[in-house]
Formats: sequence, C-alpha cells, structure tokens
Amino acid sequence: MIPKVYTTLSLLFLANSMWTRTVRQVYNDLDPDHWSHYTSECPQECFCPPSFPNALYCDNKGLKEIPPIPARIWYLYLQNNQIETLSEKPFLNATHLRWINLNKNKITNNGIESGVLSKLKRLLYLFLEDNELEEVPAPLPVGLEQLRLAKNKISRIPEGVFSHLENLTMLDLHQNSLLDSALQSDTFQGLNNLMQLNIAKNSLKKMPLSIPANTLQLFLDNNSIEVIPENYFSAIPKVTFLRLNYNKLSDDGIPPNGFNVSSILDLQLSHNQLTKIPPINAHLEHLHLDHNKIKSVNGTQICPVSIALEEDIRYYGNIPRLRYLRLDGNEIQPPIPLDIMICFRLLQAVVI
Repeated sequence: MIPKVYTTLSLLFLANSMWTRTVRQVYNDLDPDHWSHYTSECPQECFCPPSFPNALYCDNKGLKEIPPIPARIWYLYLQNNQIETLSEKPFLNATHLRWINLNKNKITNNGIESGVLSKLKRLLYLFLEDNELEEVPAPLPVGLEQLRLAKNKISRIPEGVFSHLENLTMLDLHQNSLLDSALQSDTFQGLNNLMQLNIAKNSLKKMPLSIPANTLQLFLDNNSIEVIPENYFSAIPKVTFLRLNYNKLSDDGIPPNGFNVSSILDLQLSHNQLTKIPPINAHLEHLHLDHNKIKSVNGTQICPVSIALEEDIRYYGNIPRLRYLRLDGNEIQPPIPLDIMICFRLLQAVVI
C-alpha cells in the first residue's frame, strides 16, 4: 500500500548525537613558533591542531597500537584503526582525558589491560563501538557520563559492572548478542541517573528487568519481544520515548492498559503483529503503528477521553495531544474516520 499523507507535520526526531569539533588548518598561515609549540610532543602518527590544543587526532591512520598521549590532551580520537589492545603505558601522562573515541578498531576483552580504563579518573565519554568485545569491559571510570558499546559481540554483562557509575546518563548496547539471561534483576543497579538505554538489535524475548527508574528513552527495536508484563512501566515512571519496532508483539501480549502511561510522548510499535490499536494515554503525541495487521480504526474506541466531553468547550484544555499517527503498511483503507479527527483535534498528520 502506498502511504498517503493527509497533512504535513514538522517532526522532531530526538537522536542522541555527539558534537565533534572539526579543525581545518591552513598551514601556510601558521606561525612556525606557534606550530612548534604544539607539535614538539605530538605523536608523529597524529595531528595536533594549534587551534584546538586539547585534542589529538589519530583517526584513520592504520594504527595497531596507541601512541603516547601528551598530558594536555582532553579529547582523543582513535577511531577507524587496527588497534587490538589497550595498555596503561600510552596513558601514563594523560590524566586529563575527558573523551576517547575508539570506534571501529579490533579491541577484545583480552586485549584490555586490567584496570587501564578505571585509572582514567576524569573520563566522561568512552566510545568502543564496532570492536570485538564479548562482554562489557570492567572496571570502568566512575565518572563516566556516556558509554557506547554498540556493534560488538557482547553476550555477557559482568556482575556489578555498572554499580558505581552514578553519573552515567547514556548506555548504548545495541547490535550485540545479548540474551534475556544476560539481563538480571541487578544488572543496571547503580545507574541512578541513566536517561537513555539502548538495547536494540539484540536477541531478547522478554522486556528487560529492573530498568533504572530515571530512564527517559528506552530503545528495544529489533528483538523478539512478545509480551509486555502487567504494570511494567510503573517502575520507570519517567519514560518518555519508547521504541519497540520490529518485535513480535501481538494483541494478546499487551495488557489492557499496557501503554496507557501518562509519561510516554513518543510510542513506536511499527513492524509487529498487532490487529488493533492498543489503548493510549491522552498525553501521547506521536504514535507509530505502521506495518502491523490492523484492518480498521474506530476513533470512538481508541479515544483516550470521552468524545462527548470533547464537545464541551470547558474541557478543551485537556483534549488528547496526539499530533502524528502512522498507520501505513496495514490493511486500512482511506478515508480517515471522522471520529478520529473529532477526538484528536491537535492531529497534524496521519499516514495511512
């Protein structure tokens, strides 16, 4: 079915994107003395831009080992190399490191020297995506705020590995090899300030246990989840963005009010096995239900408040907030039922 968009909508897609400063330097304009000051201790394999003296660029250099890191470096870029090991020696003077990007290397757990990461006391951001890790490395720096471990082979999370990471706000474990057995009731214990948890593209069949209570964004796309436990979201009362696309959810796997949660503003249930729209809360703003098995839509049934009350102008301030509804890839035929428009008066776009 070709989707038909009835109205336009400016969508705000919240993506946790990192800002990386790009330095372009015109060598002919550099003061030779200025250049010499910053290059005297710069590893010959890397680039030390005078205009960004706290950064060291060693990316895309074919490196197999990490060179000695100068003491002044805060931001270290080592992505897209052939690095297999992390040892203490290169970091002996690098006591001010805040950011390390080691994405797209060949690092294994056996290649990480014991304690090398935890000794980086000021490290805030650690990127180890697209490596050869089979478990979450430990111990980790206690001050970490973001930990990115996507696209590895992680199937095990050591007990207590996150227990001291009270400052961690983002944990990315997507596209690994995690089974339900890897996520125990105490796996995420200690992550008291976690805001985003990404466990998409793993091998989960159940909703993970004991998600940290402050989690705002929970991404579980591309697993094999079939059931949402009763009152599951009462334990994460702040969850705002929930993605469950590409799972195996059916009508029977969702409790009567499973998604009727006031905190959820963006709910994504695309590519599942639903035949009807589950009950939603009046606070929901974006609902993705494309590519399910839904045959019809009844606005009176799915409206989170009484349509009769909708007609009362005094109730107008509390009308449902749904602005975007995606239903393409189902078996629904246009036109859109009028009672949908009567209920969701703030609706800006429907894709069917």
